[in-house]
Amino acid sequence: MDFRLYLVTDRRQTRRRPLTEVVDECLSAGLRAVQLREKDLPDTEFTALARSLREATRRVGARLFINGRWEVALALGADGLQRGQDSLPTLVLRSKAAPGMLIGASVHSVDEARAAERDGANFIVFGPVYDTPSKRPYGPPQGIDALASVVKAVSVPVFAIGGIIPDRVAAVLATGAHGVAVISAILAAERPSESTKQFIEALGSA
Repeated sequence: MDFRLYLVTDRRQTRRRPLTEVVDECLSAGLRAVQLREKDLPDTEFTALARSLREATRRVGARLFINGRWEVALALGADGLQRGQDSLPTLVLRSKAAPGMLIGASVHSVDEARAAERDGANFIVFGPVYDTPSKRPYGPPQGIDALASVVKAVSVPVFAIGGIIPDRVAAVLATGAHGVAVISAILAAERPSESTKQFIEALGSA
């Protein structure tokens, strides 16, 4: 896996700035992987946003992942698909994916992680590790020990999500996790580019 920082979009957290503007800023700061989530957007708006992000990521050689909407991912030549809890099963997404397309699976337990790997996921996003408002609907924070258990249970790279800030990166990586997935710590930052750089530095020095 050629990236360790995985930005997950949420246009409501960008301090009223356009999402594309914030992502562009992060890409310029060194971000190399973006997941377009925005589950509530109608298909037309989602596709337009995906097209803009596809152009932005291509300019710097970054990867674009689409959450769930495999038709959009195929149409725009996205680098991968992210399976969420309400997406098609990993096995089905794998059957629809283009050759070479990566598939990430969002999981909340060891059993889910093992199943995702068995069904063809290239990497796992596990959480919530720490408390964070965006992940409270998925249950209480599971903690570092649970993350370590998931890492040991699978052979594919694991990204931690939920309450991740630069100061927590070292503890996350100490479990054997490959990287971190981030939403608010970057998108809601006063200077998203600086937050991106802080994460990259933490990931590189841990």
